[in-house]
Amino acid sequence: MKLTKTLLLGAAAGLMASSGAFAADLPVKAKAVEYVKICSLYGAGFYYIPGTDTCIKLGGYLRAEVALDTNSVYGTATGSPAGGNNRLSNYYTMRARQDLNIDTRTATEYGVVRTFFDATFSWTTGGYQGTGSGFGGTAYTGTLGLNTAGASPALVGSSINPTDGGTSGGSLGVYYAFIQFAGFTMGKAVSQFDAPWTNYPGNNFDGLVGGSGTVTGVNQFTYTADFGQGITASFSAEDTTAYYQAGNFNISSAAGAGAIAGLTTGALGANAIGGSRSPNLVGMVRVDQAWGLFQASVAAHDNHVAYYGATEPTGHPDDKWGWAVQLALSIKNIPTGAGDVINVSGVYTDGATRYNFQNLAGSSFLMYGSSGIAYQSVAAVVAPDTTFITGGQQESVKTWGFRGAYTHNWDPYWNTAIYGAYAAAQFGGGTKTFLCGAGGAFSSVPGLTSCNPDFNVGQVGLITRWTPVKNLTFSGDLVWTHIDQKYSGVIAGGNNFPVAKPAAAYELKDQDSITLLLRAQRNW
Repeated sequence: MKLTKTLLLGAAAGLMASSGAFAADLPVKAKAVEYVKICSLYGAGFYYIPGTDTCIKLGGYLRAEVALDTNSVYGTATGSPAGGNNRLSNYYTMRARQDLNIDTRTATEYGVVRTFFDATFSWTTGGYQGTGSGFGGTAYTGTLGLNTAGASPALVGSSINPTDGGTSGGSLGVYYAFIQFAGFTMGKAVSQFDAPWTNYPGNNFDGLVGGSGTVTGVNQFTYTADFGQGITASFSAEDTTAYYQAGNFNISSAAGAGAIAGLTTGALGANAIGGSRSPNLVGMVRVDQAWGLFQASVAAHDNHVAYYGATEPTGHPDDKWGWAVQLALSIKNIPTGAGDVINVSGVYTDGATRYNFQNLAGSSFLMYGSSGIAYQSVAAVVAPDTTFITGGQQESVKTWGFRGAYTHNWDPYWNTAIYGAYAAAQFGGGTKTFLCGAGGAFSSVPGLTSCNPDFNVGQVGLITRWTPVKNLTFSGDLVWTHIDQKYSGVIAGGNNFPVAKPAAAYELKDQDSITLLLRAQRNW
């Protein structure tokens, strides 16, 4: 019995020791996994960032497109080298683009704190323009790989193969980067002056004149008041330096030898924009209702010029404030079909040209064409904010314009829009007298029969979109642009090496451009 008891106690002790060893080998219990939770406070696509009360949404698109008869997927065949309409002009321009946006929102006792970031990564076909070399040298105008940074200027005299610098280049664009809090918007966002559809009343084509359009954002500090019933008002201070400077031209240089350049290249004078002094001041009132919306916008723009000459003692003109006003109207649910819409806007500017000739359209146009009485024809026009002569004060350029579109939905998969735009630029009496009056800068140019720097730009387009599945759209966008310039005659023009034009007789004449933009886009 005593032996049995001893054996049982020994076995128990062994089991206890063994079980203690096994327990020491067991893993420690892991913390609970924090799964990503849907955030339904701000619409579809938002999730809580794990461990926080902040919601985040990722979005964007991938786009592949080609534009025919232009060196830009967003503009007409104007400038250099596209406007030359010769062997240097592109028959097509292709672009692949990935857009990425990040939207975060956090509910606080003061309201929602929002941040928004939108960037694009693009690869776009470049072009080649002349360098003036006697051996037909050209230089690539596109964005190359990073390996070409700081390339030797000697390369400019020859045809550069873009692959020599690395083909992995492309471009990065930061469109929007802003914070919104308690009614304030701080950072890079669409201008408060713009119509809600910016450059696109019904189109894909970026280069419409006839209104403001900061589709790539502008730095600003804005306060927006919400009065309820769909009524809001904003006051904004917006950066003027990048997108709102159409130019302050000292037209004194247009005299003498500069007269020919002014008539055949649009170089009316030296651009003498000074440093930033005041942001653009913008006010906006908007009414959103079930029937559509109405918006009225005003803006003030300070024209601050550098000097009459190269150094400080040459003096300078006084600052001159310009201004702009725009009205926009959208009518929805019209009787022609579900989802059909009409968008229209009109604008008037005085010394604030970019609110009409927006940045992607530009305010200078150079196009060459055929002529039955001269070597070729040409239209070369430009609309700055102001002009002045050495020793004088600034004179504002006045413009007006409109744009609009009607969009019809044939069914859930197809829609078509017809759209148009118009913009007119008118110079002041002092500028016209200096350029075209008796004894004026252009009056001595042989062959000039009519002299007037004013011009108009008209555009008409048609676009059809097909969306076979949700968020995948194919589109074809055809637009005609007409440059109506007011000069006439046949003059002896000089060399224009970037577009390979020789010194020859040129007829001053209106010009036309037709661009077809084909696009495939997948939103996500």
